[in-house]
Amino acid sequence: MGDKDEVDAMPHEVVVSSFYMDKYLVTQEQYQRVCGENPSRWKGDKNPVEQVRWSDAVRFCNERSRLEGLQPCYDVETWQCNFDANGYRLPTEAEWEYACRAGTQTAYFFGSNPLKLADYAWFDKNSGGHPHPVGQKRPNPWGLYDMCGNVWQWCNDFYQVDYYQEAPQENPRGPKNGETKVVRGGAWKFSAQNCRSGYRYNENPGYVDVCFGYDIYGFRCVRSASP
Repeated sequence: MGDKDEVDAMPHEVVVSSFYMDKYLVTQEQYQRVCGENPSRWKGDKNPVEQVRWSDAVRFCNERSRLEGLQPCYDVETWQCNFDANGYRLPTEAEWEYACRAGTQTAYFFGSNPLKLADYAWFDKNSGGHPHPVGQKRPNPWGLYDMCGNVWQWCNDFYQVDYYQEAPQENPRGPKNGETKVVRGGAWKFSAQNCRSGYRYNENPGYVDVCFGYDIYGFRCVRSASP
């Protein structure tokens, strides 16, 4: 985990327990079906849902869990995550990077040449100034689509610039508190550098309440695997 070119993400070894991850970003069609609304600016059933706050993503996870007869992971009073529940949740930053890298150690999961990024991601050089339907680009080696580009993906963790210096090796879940949440993966209006597997970014979890909302944040869900 990490990237030697990032001051807040020096490479280090991490162990994560088994988990399942959505093959695709959560789409507007899915979000509408579960939550009864579509907050996105760039409308399209197969487009990733965007203009969602961290708390919106968490509420989606809980409601999706209930609809499928699973135990919700989040207490919406405290926003704490119960990692022992069998329902849906946001990935930890470590889980997200593990899934994105898919066993690779290069800058991107396809190697270190950013000129190849257009085959795998929508970013500032090829997006045309907007997000695109999920699954149109090539997947990573584990069959996960849009792990980089299209929209930034909310993670469960609070962000802390030096967290890696104190993080446990096994199942790191971020600091206990903070002002911003981790987002990963890059987005349609960001550069190739922001799409690297180890690149860290963060945002105020309630940012969408400010101004008109921001159309670069989406998410995908994970579930902890049974022992």
